[in-house]
Amino acid sequence: MISIRAATAQDASAIAHVHVESWKTTYAGIVPDEYLAGLDEILRTKLWHELLATESLVLVAELGGRMVGFAHGGTNREPLKECDAELYSIYLLHEAQRHGTGTALLRGIATGLADRGLTRMAVWVLEKNPSRNFYERMGAHLAASKVIDIGGMKLMEVAYVWAELRKLVPKSEADTTPQPR
Repeated sequence: MISIRAATAQDASAIAHVHVESWKTTYAGIVPDEYLAGLDEILRTKLWHELLATESLVLVAELGGRMVGFAHGGTNREPLKECDAELYSIYLLHEAQRHGTGTALLRGIATGLADRGLTRMAVWVLEKNPSRNFYERMGAHLAASKVIDIGGMKLMEVAYVWAELRKLVPKSEADTTPQPR
């Protein structure tokens, strides 16, 4: 069974592993191969140590004591459709996808950010990300787009918005338990 909990500083290395591995599987054929090959877990671990010391919210998903995913959110970093919250990232190892883990992480982030008084949330996603329909299924609507550069390649990034963050918050404890699909 998947368990969701707040990340601690001791999780930085495991989060970095999930981050790098999920990029390699999710963005293969989208982001330049050289960029993906150059992703470094040691550098990502340092980054996550820094991020875990901030006021942002980081949740991790574990299966059998092993980290299989994480979500990171906080206040919105750039103005978008009056959003005050942002889902900065949500990544799962390939084997943890399509089992309710992403839903549980998203709901957990929504709960934590709503408890901080935030009301509208955005997430930026690569347009060619095969998982972007997840945000639509979870009630977000397409709101904006922009061109970004990753590894020297220009890529389109799209923003999804949840107009009411509280709609993502589970109504009961049963709603937070990931169910197999």
